[in-house]
Amino acid sequence: MSEPVKLSVIYYSATGTGYQIAREIVDTAEKEGAEVRLRKVAELAPEAAIASNPAWAANAEATKDVAEATPDDIVWADAVVFGSPTRYGNITSQLKQFIDTLGPQWQQGLLADKVYSGFTSSATLHGGQESTLLALSNTFYHFGGIIVPPGYTDASKFADGNPYGTSHVDAQGQNAVDDVTRTAAQVQARRVVRVAAALKASRADS
Repeated sequence: MSEPVKLSVIYYSATGTGYQIAREIVDTAEKEGAEVRLRKVAELAPEAAIASNPAWAANAEATKDVAEATPDDIVWADAVVFGSPTRYGNITSQLKQFIDTLGPQWQQGLLADKVYSGFTSSATLHGGQESTLLALSNTFYHFGGIIVPPGYTDASKFADGNPYGTSHVDAQGQNAVDDVTRTAAQVQARRVVRVAAALKASRADS
């Protein structure tokens, strides 16, 4: 019997949208038989900034028991899904700071040949979702990773319309994560697990 795919879902979320998407990916991947680690990256914002935004403070409290990501969470994994809201068309400083700690593992080749994928959110419809996911993929190229986007591989992708990864427009917290976004996350999770499983099986046979 083959070993299950090991998947790490590593995200940053201020007000909870990213956390909800991450949970959907985790739940779907586990249903597909994967062993999953859900990890958040460390918060860099000062307590005063968090406390000044009720939604931010509520999410910090709600996710206080989610473990913080370490480099081992990537080394351990067969596949990694990163999540970050968009900041000026790029990932957040919190996720970037974590990625920047991975130099020793990168130098040893421990980040290569894994499946990578990403998800994001923004306040507005054209708020940089695609550029954020494309920018995140630049990191995967440097890792020597195998980038697995959802593409238009399922009819439901024509509803959310983003082939690069799951994304959601939250309209400054006015738009809750809906069924379209959840379905997109499910499609992405299943595809990541399926491709990672095929790669793992081929390596075991070689």
